[in-house]
Amino acid sequence: MKASSAVPTAAVILAAGKGTRMGSELPKVMHRLAGFPLVGHVLYQAAQAGIDKLVVVIAPGMHQVSRYVCEMPGITSEVTVAVQEEQLGTAHAVLAAKDALAGFEGNLLVLYGDTPLVTTETLTRLQEVLLDDARCAVAVLGFRMEAPNDYGRLILGGDGALERIVEARDASAVQKKVTLCNSGVFAIRGNLAWELLGQIGNDNAKGEYYLTDIVELANSAGYRANVIETESAEVLGVNSRGELAAAEAAFQQRARRAHMDSGVTLLDPASVYFSADTVVGPDSLIEPNVFFGPGVAIGAGTHIKAFSHIEGSVIGDGAVVGPFARLRPGTNLGEKVKIGNFVEVKKSEIEAGAKINHLSYIGDAEIGENSNIGAGTITCNYDGFHKYRTTIGRDVFVGSNTSLVAPLTIGEGAMIAAGSVITEDIAPDALALARTRQEQKQDWAVGFRERKVAEKKAAKKKKSGTD
Repeated sequence: MKASSAVPTAAVILAAGKGTRMGSELPKVMHRLAGFPLVGHVLYQAAQAGIDKLVVVIAPGMHQVSRYVCEMPGITSEVTVAVQEEQLGTAHAVLAAKDALAGFEGNLLVLYGDTPLVTTETLTRLQEVLLDDARCAVAVLGFRMEAPNDYGRLILGGDGALERIVEARDASAVQKKVTLCNSGVFAIRGNLAWELLGQIGNDNAKGEYYLTDIVELANSAGYRANVIETESAEVLGVNSRGELAAAEAAFQQRARRAHMDSGVTLLDPASVYFSADTVVGPDSLIEPNVFFGPGVAIGAGTHIKAFSHIEGSVIGDGAVVGPFARLRPGTNLGEKVKIGNFVEVKKSEIEAGAKINHLSYIGDAEIGENSNIGAGTITCNYDGFHKYRTTIGRDVFVGSNTSLVAPLTIGEGAMIAAGSVITEDIAPDALALARTRQEQKQDWAVGFRERKVAEKKAAKKKKSGTD
């Protein structure tokens, strides 16, 4: 959803923070929210808002961040990385992207890699502020809090324009009562951006260049600064593990509401966890305590039963999964497939109507339509060095407690007797039995028990005599 104008927009995403408070060697913006790094959420929303160029500003040595943002799938916008050699404030960080945007004449958004919940709709609204008011040089995203504490305050004039941003430590008693706060997210008119940013000084206690100073500079130059507001949860920044947990909770609440609004029933919404890219079709039912990792797409009318863990999987219309099922990456379930309790499926194609109802492991396999896999069946797909595939045709019946030793092909309509260990291909419509013939020794158990009782008594007597 791009702003309604031909004016191009670039976003500078500040991601140089080391995240000392996270207590981690991992860069702060690489910590995961709903299955994806924090900075990935920002890139995705910016791209969805139609922003043409994305420049991610990192600190020296942040190679992991650089690789991720440049290789992130699903981003059609141009992505580049700029390095801020020294961390000298937010304006200094934005200026680090100047060379990467050489020749770009569009408007500029300033976003933060550790503020992952900003939505496409809000970014679009922020761009439109510059388009709707030719005098507006700067637009700021604000939010309200009853107890703003350390947040900077947005001080408005009588006409509703933004006069300046006052940091909490510099605010007067009257200014501290202002509940409209600065999120740090800015839009700057392109033909003024670098000129205004270049005028920001560092005459302050920390000797840093603060982006917030751009508001007064714009006003002094005869332009206008405007504010749009959003909910505080949308601009929640992540600087600690506690804030990461709070952001996860906010995301999940948003995701649950969105899925229910689109026609999905959640029996216990608070116990279902979605990834940022989870897709669920309408009229699906999700029971309590279900977890979706990245890469899950679920068709319409599906039923995901309690305590199931699903990632990297595609589930067809009308399928039933669980309870206590695990679908690992590469799983593709056709229409009306049934995956039952304590079944694990990995990197397998399960075609329409097939059933794996309980206590089985299916890995690196293809299972044809309407085949039935009995309880306790496993595909033996790994020999300690390589993985091998099992191919099962349609309408196959596999008896309980069967081991299928790959590589293996089972023809259509074949049947496998329970308890078999199958090591060779099976022809279509054949019956395969691979187990030793049962023997019965009359009264053998009586003698066995008598011997064991005698051995136990002898051992006890010996031990008593020794003591």
